[in-house]
Amino acid sequence: MLSPDVVRALSALAQEHRLAAFRLLVQAGESGIAAGVIAEKLDIPASSMSFHLAQLTNAGLVTQRRESRSIIYSADYAAMNGLMRYLTENCCGGVPCAEDSSCLPSPQRKSA
Repeated sequence: MLSPDVVRALSALAQEHRLAAFRLLVQAGESGIAAGVIAEKLDIPASSMSFHLAQLTNAGLVTQRRESRSIIYSADYAAMNGLMRYLTENCCGGVPCAEDSSCLPSPQRKSA
């Protein structure tokens, strides 16, 4: 993931309603959720939800598809995983972290 894409994704997530919508879509899985249902679950007016979903779509974090009269939104897991990889790629001093452990700071680095 390139730095400008990371900034766009983080900017999109740096808003309470968009973060809540994205988390809901991640939980929903690949089947996704209709825009109206997202707005209802988050108690956000449909027009506001449309704006927030457009921001997430423009950031590349969600995809949309039309099913009959509904627009279904889904989390883009590849984009989400790319963002997470970008954020954590140097957490272990440039060495890949073990699959079964949390990312911990390198013992060679001293905190200020």
